Amino acid sequence: MASNNQFSLTGKAAWITGASYGIGFAIASAFAEAGAKIVFNDIGQAQLDKGLAAYKEAGIPVHGYVCDVTDENAVQATVKRIEQDVGVIDILVNNAGIIKRVPMTEMSAADFRQVIDVDLNAPFIVSKAVIPAMIRKGGGKIINICSMMSELGRETVGAYAAAKGGLKMLTRNIASEYGEYNIQCNGLGPGYIETPQTAPLRERQPDGSRHPFDQFIIAKTPAARWGTTRDLTGPAVFLASPASDFVNGHILYVDGGILAYIGKQP
Repeated sequence: MASNNQFSLTGKAAWITGASYGIGFAIASAFAEAGAKIVFNDIGQAQLDKGLAAYKEAGIPVHGYVCDVTDENAVQATVKRIEQDVGVIDILVNNAGIIKRVPMTEMSAADFRQVIDVDLNAPFIVSKAVIPAMIRKGGGKIINICSMMSELGRETVGAYAAAKGGLKMLTRNIASEYGEYNIQCNGLGPGYIETPQTAPLRERQPDGSRHPFDQFIIAKTPAARWGTTRDLTGPAVFLASPASDFVNGHILYVDGGILAYIGKQP
């Protein structure tokens, strides 16, 4: 295959879950630029409509569906609709996720279960739903959006870290179980990324200084900056494309070097 075609997604059907905005939207946009047919979902009609409007403004044709990815019956029904409307899903990105920042001893079991349900059980449910058709078609790509919390712990994110650590191992097990069917399952692990959700953590203080958390991230990142959603798109296209056909069970951390860095000496 010519090198300039290795990263082409032309004609591929790509489902990015929860991709109305943020990281999922950026990945979907990059896939569209590489030639893929884009499918996304959100949990409610209002959220879906906002996503559809954003894609329309960006000039990206998409198919959008209301689907709760924690509901196995809803996911199975959505997969059937996608196959009818677009075709067999060639690329799945398990992007939908939530975080609840609560100290462990103050967190309810119900809240813990909700994070696990969205961030770990849902990728299992959606992957399970698309794998049979991928096998019949002769292959496919699954990308799980992991996190640095797949490797590290931090105060107040016990449920999230538990879910993302589990997602790392689910990624490796899907690769182990279905690699023989030409299915590659890999993880993409973002570092601290500039998104609307993290904007308050990057606001300048009244005296002009950086927010304390902003200072912390800059000091811990060899790149000395936050990542952008654009930083994730090249790695995502790589993991979705023929260029990664012999890459399986790998977690690609896009973190500016945080996981490699012990930090500056005080």
